[in-house]
Amino acid sequence: MLADVVARLFTDRVTKDLLEAAEQGQWPTSLWETVEESGLTVPLVPEAKGGAGGTWRDAHVVVRAAGRHAVPLPLPETIVASWLLSGAGLDVPRGPLTLAPVQRDDALTLRRAGTAWRLSGTAARVPWGGAAGHVVVVAAADGRTMVALLAAGSGRVTADLNLAREPRHTLGFDDAPVLAVAPAGDHIPANAIRLYGALIRSAQMAGGLQYLLDQSVRYATERRQFGKPIGAFQAIQHQLAVLSEQSAAAGVAAAHAFRAAEGGDARFEIAVAKIRAGEAAGIGAAIAHQVHGAIGFTYEHSLHFVTRRLWAWRAEFGDEGHWAAELGQAVARRGADALWPDLTAR
Repeated sequence: MLADVVARLFTDRVTKDLLEAAEQGQWPTSLWETVEESGLTVPLVPEAKGGAGGTWRDAHVVVRAAGRHAVPLPLPETIVASWLLSGAGLDVPRGPLTLAPVQRDDALTLRRAGTAWRLSGTAARVPWGGAAGHVVVVAAADGRTMVALLAAGSGRVTADLNLAREPRHTLGFDDAPVLAVAPAGDHIPANAIRLYGALIRSAQMAGGLQYLLDQSVRYATERRQFGKPIGAFQAIQHQLAVLSEQSAAAGVAAAHAFRAAEGGDARFEIAVAKIRAGEAAGIGAAIAHQVHGAIGFTYEHSLHFVTRRLWAWRAEFGDEGHWAAELGQAVARRGADALWPDLTAR
């Protein structure tokens, strides 16, 4: 039922005009209000704290649909940020949230200042960093992993965009005041932002690939050459079969990672999902544009709204190389004798 509700909402509201306006810097206020009022921003927050009291599987439904429809909002980021806040026992504010730091080499320093807390450092390429109402930070302090909440405007904002023209701002904090801070919830690692950022991007890419498959199949049945649909030609059929395989593989990997998140430690599954979805995004986007005869590159066509996001999301929160190295290092630490049991236990 949740999948049907989300699909209808995004199909009706995320139009080509809305996507074009968002790319020109217009915040989709009405869409955000609808999404927030529907409880889609807080599926992982308990009902007692004003959330939907759902599961990671519910979150997967929302995030995948957001990717399929190229929703121009920090909805996946808000879902993870609200989960981190509630897990730390902090209140979740209304409005869009974002996450920092997202780059591997960025470090933010959280320190006590009397009875208050302050944050310093620079976080680059923060999704909607200047548009979100609050920033949720995971940083080490007092020998523990902490979750901190900062208000918009508490740091310097340098505007930038990714390939899909989604805001990716650099935030600079100079002893910025922290609204609230608390130790992170159980089993939250120090790299939680990058880890769960990779999780949401894998599901968004899986949703985007499903869109590419649907659009390509439709185009292949409508576009005619030599008196018959181009989908009747074996070369096109082969390409569509490969695209279908890639879409299915990415979807299974992402869904499995969300299921694993229910159990706590999903580092292995998230790494696999980001790698597999990233590989599929590159292959799938190329096939979709080839099937469309390159017309999808024109701004008038809707295909590029998703393919540009796939190319951008593939690199965010760690690309395939980064997560493959993480997996390799984990395997090396465990030793050769543990490899087979680790693989077959999942």
